[in-house]
Amino acid sequence: MLPYLDPNYPTQEFPPVEQALAEPDGLLAAGGCLSAQRLIKAYYQGIFPWYSEEDPILWWSPNPRMVLLPEQLHISKSLKKTLRQQRFNITFDTAFSEVIQACSQPRADEAGTWLSAEMQAAYIALHQQGHAHSIEAWQEGELVGGLYGIAIGCVFFGESMFHRQTDASKIAFIQGVQQLKQWGYQLIDCQVHSNHLLSLGAEEIPREHFIQLLQQYRDSLPTTHAWQI
Repeated sequence: MLPYLDPNYPTQEFPPVEQALAEPDGLLAAGGCLSAQRLIKAYYQGIFPWYSEEDPILWWSPNPRMVLLPEQLHISKSLKKTLRQQRFNITFDTAFSEVIQACSQPRADEAGTWLSAEMQAAYIALHQQGHAHSIEAWQEGELVGGLYGIAIGCVFFGESMFHRQTDASKIAFIQGVQQLKQWGYQLIDCQVHSNHLLSLGAEEIPREHFIQLLQQYRDSLPTTHAWQI
């Protein structure tokens, strides 16, 4: 039976990630709450929430795990050309609420969204506490792409991205990774397989290896940490 977390007990321990189901891949527990305390505890252990509005809160730790080491970022020739053209102005933490709201919009091939109002409010609260951050792409003063995630130690946990102009989210991601590397971040969690992220240098690794890297870097401090630049 899937473990069920008490929503009134935010410090309750998660089951060990090794107990996550193989099918569906990585499902570890249900229930609980989306308090900042609960969310930080989850990410610290390599666990994240993902569920539909009609479902209880579901917690995941998939195997394998998709990650990007900043030094392995791959920039294709076409994206290098776009970077040289400077079509987008990239900023950090200037429009978090707008980014997460844009990320919540259903994709063309999807009927709904996993980013419910409850989820958005939880991550906005994390942002206000300095744990969640956004990277924005602007064009002529309009927000046209971006992404958001959680920062713990020298690890950045990417959550979602969006684009309204071709390559806007890719350029935001690339320049975001370059900035994270400059700040001293060592690991970017991309959660699950994506051809889009694979093309940018991400790779799948066994969950055990991911947890080892997480434990190595989550308590370290970046060399600098100025998100609002």
